Amino acid sequence: MNETPSTESAEPHSVLPAFRSSPFSRASLAAYLFLILYASWYPFSGWQAHSLSALPDVIRQWPHYWTGFDAGINVVGYIPFGMLIVFALYPLVNRWWAALLSALGGLLISAVAELVQFFLPSRVTSLLDLLTNASGALIGAILGALLTPLILEKGRLQLLRKQWVYKESSRDLLVLGLWPMAQIYPQAYLFGLGQILPVLSQHLSDFFDMDIDISAFLMHGIELNADEYLLSETIITACGSTGAVLICLSLLNRHAPKGALSLLLLLMALLAKTLAYSLLFKPEYAFVWLTPGARGGLLISSIMLYGFSFAPVHVQKRLALLMLTISLVVLNLVTDSPYFAVTMQTWVQGKFLNFNGAAQFLSLFWPFLAMWALLRKPRPA
Repeated sequence: MNETPSTESAEPHSVLPAFRSSPFSRASLAAYLFLILYASWYPFSGWQAHSLSALPDVIRQWPHYWTGFDAGINVVGYIPFGMLIVFALYPLVNRWWAALLSALGGLLISAVAELVQFFLPSRVTSLLDLLTNASGALIGAILGALLTPLILEKGRLQLLRKQWVYKESSRDLLVLGLWPMAQIYPQAYLFGLGQILPVLSQHLSDFFDMDIDISAFLMHGIELNADEYLLSETIITACGSTGAVLICLSLLNRHAPKGALSLLLLLMALLAKTLAYSLLFKPEYAFVWLTPGARGGLLISSIMLYGFSFAPVHVQKRLALLMLTISLVVLNLVTDSPYFAVTMQTWVQGKFLNFNGAAQFLSLFWPFLAMWALLRKPRPA
């Protein structure tokens, strides 16, 4: 009698699955919240002290100049935010209660963003933005609640992740997922992320009221010719692409389709670059990034990745760190090519101002986030 297990005691364990919270969702939510606030308050300059008594009148005023496209962008921008709140709260909170909290959270964050914009002369506090942002969060919350059974409860994505990806990789996956998004901001060279010295030089020049160029100081006034610009672009593209794809390869185990997933990551980055150039500049500028140096860099990158794909995981991480470091050094030493300067003249800076700020942040700091992920020691099991 004692050898037969009790059906009543075993049944709950077989019927009720043990749902777990998603660390990846929480990390993605924190990153997306930061991007929303950064984009809403960019460029963080010209702060003015206004009386809050005038705020209600400003909010009630409907904007004189707006388009359906601008309103749609505001809605779309908050949809992922609403979904991520639901995913981050589940299963601690019932998915429909999580959807309600998500909608209220989107409204609150949008209100805070609009309130701070009241003190920024380059931004406009608008009731329309508040409504469209809140609507996007509401749509995202509903979608998140509807998708929770498919994504989190049935665990199809978690199953693929368990089959393909090594453990303790949530932050690394998040950093890797930001790489295609970082291509949106116009860069002088393909995959040339982390060009921080020109930005730092501009801030120092404004602070000291004098012309300061750190890159020119480090180069001792050396001027590059056309061939040297071509070589620099080839190195930056090859090292930037190889470093990012090596991060992807280092996260995948032997059961994963490494070639297909790496190619998909690269195509997503190139697609984001193409769409961004066609929207920020002109449709005929969609492939302006595909220069001879960029083509050479992509070819060299594919050759290096074929060889590096057979290396152990710890070697791939070290190689990725090396590639990103080389790309950063070369990118910050050379100046922008004259051809890129001509292209930038067609960019209307006020276009997509919210997303330009977030995209610029990703463009500047993604390599440093990637290096942090590569240098971070895994937690002991």
